[in-house]
Amino acid sequence: MTLIRWPILLALLLALVLPVQAQRSAAPVPPELAQAELVPRGQARLRVWGFEVYDASLWSSPGFAADAFDAQPLALELRYLRDFSAQDIAQRSLKEMQRQGALKPEQEKRWLGEMLRVFPDIRKGDRLLGLHRPGQGAVFWFNGQPRGEIRDTDFSRLFFGIWLSPRTSEPALRSALLGSAP
Repeated sequence: MTLIRWPILLALLLALVLPVQAQRSAAPVPPELAQAELVPRGQARLRVWGFEVYDASLWSSPGFAADAFDAQPLALELRYLRDFSAQDIAQRSLKEMQRQGALKPEQEKRWLGEMLRVFPDIRKGDRLLGLHRPGQGAVFWFNGQPRGEIRDTDFSRLFFGIWLSPRTSEPALRSALLGSAP
């Protein structure tokens, strides 16, 4: 193999091996969070098989504890780097939620319907922001516009657990989002 091909091969190999890239500069606080008392926690880029999927940013309460993420208010913003259908996002979210524990069929059906109600089709450059409200559920915005609320505490805990639970499928992304949280 010629010397010119080695850098290309190495770059491709690293893109496959390193799916998450921590972001160094803090993301600006979204206008949706102007009234919330949340501070930036961490951010990262998700890559799957070398494809860039989204940039994720987490905001949390100042006294945030990672081991009790579901007991505290937090916001997660996804800035998409490619197109996805609402159906694909909802199906993948449900699959990731199942990693945290078995779901009842009626729960899966209800939650899939709720996600399809609040998640739009996504185009590259779109922003989806979710706010976890302990004891209440989750509220979602799309490109700064309200999309809806899912008033189900179990849904909200498992949904945000996709990124923050120790059972996540992306532990490096979780670590980057949690930043310095204990």
